[in-house]
Amino acid sequence: MISKQSSAIWGGAKLADVLELVGIPKSTSAMSAGGKHVEFVSIDRCKEEKGGPYKASIPLSQATNPEADVLLAYEMNGKTLNRDRDHRILLLPRDSSCKKDYKMFPPLVNTRRPQMDFPVQSAICSLEDVNVRSGKITIKGYAVSGGGRGIERVDISIDGDINSNTDIVAKAVDTAANVQPEKVEDIWNLRGVLNTSWHRENHRYHLTFYRYHLTYSSRLYIAYAPLGVDDVDEKTPVVVEKKDESVDRDGEESRLNNVPNENLVSLDPTDRKESEAEKEAWRLLKEAVVTYCGSPVGTLAANEPGDKTPLNYDQVFIRDFIPSALAFLLRGEGEIVRNFLLHTLQLQSWEKTVDCYSPGQGLMPASFKIRVIPLDDTKVEEVLDPDFGESAIGRVAPVDSGLWWIILLRAYTKITGDYAMQERVDVQTGIKLILNLCLSDGFDMFPSLLVTDGSCMIDRRMGIHGHPLEIQSLFYSALRCAREMLASDEGSKNLVRTINNRLSALSFHIREYYWIDMKKINEIYRYKTEEYSTEAINKFNIYPEQIPHWLMDWIPEEGGYMIGNLQPAHMDFRFFTLGNIWSIVSSLTTPKQNNSILNLIESKWDDLIGNMPVKICYPALEYEEWRIITGSDPKNTPWSYHNGGSWPVLLWQFTLACIKMGRIELARKAVNLAESRLYADHWPEYYDTRNGKFIGKQSRLYQTWTIAGFLTSKMLLENPEKASLLFWEEDYELLEICVCALTKTGRAKCSRGAAKSQILV
Repeated sequence: MISKQSSAIWGGAKLADVLELVGIPKSTSAMSAGGKHVEFVSIDRCKEEKGGPYKASIPLSQATNPEADVLLAYEMNGKTLNRDRDHRILLLPRDSSCKKDYKMFPPLVNTRRPQMDFPVQSAICSLEDVNVRSGKITIKGYAVSGGGRGIERVDISIDGDINSNTDIVAKAVDTAANVQPEKVEDIWNLRGVLNTSWHRENHRYHLTFYRYHLTYSSRLYIAYAPLGVDDVDEKTPVVVEKKDESVDRDGEESRLNNVPNENLVSLDPTDRKESEAEKEAWRLLKEAVVTYCGSPVGTLAANEPGDKTPLNYDQVFIRDFIPSALAFLLRGEGEIVRNFLLHTLQLQSWEKTVDCYSPGQGLMPASFKIRVIPLDDTKVEEVLDPDFGESAIGRVAPVDSGLWWIILLRAYTKITGDYAMQERVDVQTGIKLILNLCLSDGFDMFPSLLVTDGSCMIDRRMGIHGHPLEIQSLFYSALRCAREMLASDEGSKNLVRTINNRLSALSFHIREYYWIDMKKINEIYRYKTEEYSTEAINKFNIYPEQIPHWLMDWIPEEGGYMIGNLQPAHMDFRFFTLGNIWSIVSSLTTPKQNNSILNLIESKWDDLIGNMPVKICYPALEYEEWRIITGSDPKNTPWSYHNGGSWPVLLWQFTLACIKMGRIELARKAVNLAESRLYADHWPEYYDTRNGKFIGKQSRLYQTWTIAGFLTSKMLLENPEKASLLFWEEDYELLEICVCALTKTGRAKCSRGAAKSQILV
């Protein structure tokens, strides 16, 4: 029985920083002389090495990766390592075994490659002795895996005579489908390190014990296993209780530790049964799956029975598929997502022409459709028919498609552990093409991405042309994703440097100029205009008269948000939900700003959530403003569709942001509200009116991303530790990067330092 467990807080220096001091740059995968590993040699001598020192090595790419958190530890729990540790420095790679495989095996055991990643394992720490024929037995233990992978399940079963002498066995499976090995013989080594075989504990009482699966991902688990022959069958659920859940997010700050255990997983097994709404949602999602040459490649935008005029709702949209992809991934079904990523990547290279003009290389399609082409009287061929915007309303290229594709690729590799996918040459090329398109030099003076109206989820004229927040937050997220996934080689070095510079400039720009709260409004209210100076306070020449009357009364004392758009002499003060949510998810905003955004949503719940979450923007354009800005769009009438309509698909993104910030109660409240209506209303695309009371006048029913967004929200609430694979924490190194050219001239001093001290509270 494992009766004692310990943990420690280690302190030291990052190996990447130490190596950089001796001339080895960060994110290096190979030296000029060809070296690809860093070797560590101990002072101690050991018999296994014939009197030589202990030795171990890790890849150079891991050692120099600042995000890998390889630590040269010289402190434990705040104290310098003492004499029983010989004042030594310990090498502690995050989620890595760091154990040398000495390859001293008996003749029957084959040698194998060194174990560079911590393997999946579980152990029984407490087994309650019970001498009864019915009731339950309590088993407590832990399960863990390395490489950032979570635990998919823990299986508890028996081995032996159930009437006398029984072994109770624990086996874990991680989210990458790695399985704990059954026998120690399979992983034997001389020193017995990393013995991660099934853990067995002997139980000598008469009992009837069935195999159960702990289907809730956790590092710590408690299984209440029924014992009576007459009381249970193999379908009886096991109650899983999480204890002191602590999610290690690569050394980053996570607020999951602040969430009460009872909010993570309910202890009542009946709560784990799918509701009727969930059952129907899964059935509808699977019915919406589109296949290409026999393989699933996506989901239809909508699958309303009897719809004779589907328009383009019978296509697979990149942005629409994101919640479907996450729902499948969180359920352990990664094939459809992998196929989608690879097939849309192939479409990236297709020739795209509108009126004899072709957009830049790297553009991803908005959608695609499967067409059946007859070859002869007996044979047909399936082909992918993409739409890059040439068939869209307004003929607008989908700027967000490529950004969503990169974000989904990272989510796929994080959840499945299939990192080989992102290392493929075609995938690396696809990432670079998208980035080159977004990072190309232009006339603009700002780090934000310049786009036209209708280039994102709001794909109709709504006055968001310029630098809309939605695009900037997705752009920032995609840059952070790409920086993680790009291969560490000479060909990517300049691109990574460009990404870092853009991330730094973009985060500063958005935090400084897009943020609005009571204090900022008062500053704008007192702005001076026409300031011809590099030291101007009112850098964008915003006229105070632009502050709308509704905002003065609407903004709460304790909340704030990112405005919808910023251009010279123009601030769009509307609240756009997707942009603000993804600012939280990606840490484009500061931790303080993140909480302020959620405070505002909570304070203005009736306006932004109302009867159906979540309002796409607030407030709606009305009267003459609606006529001028939308061009009298009959679909974007006030409080409908993109003009203040309520979109259930935003629910999963709101849930993700709430989980990140430890505000899970807000997400649960919104999900419960949506579940009570969506099922009865047949899963509408959007809702109308100021408070979302009515199904949208032109809303499609059985909208797939409504269905998938609901399912993803439910699964994130059920397994909030999975959410940590989908969001980012603050990257403090970015805040130190500044490429401001003004610092090299006598004209002005860079304002980053002063602004940083004000914002990063």
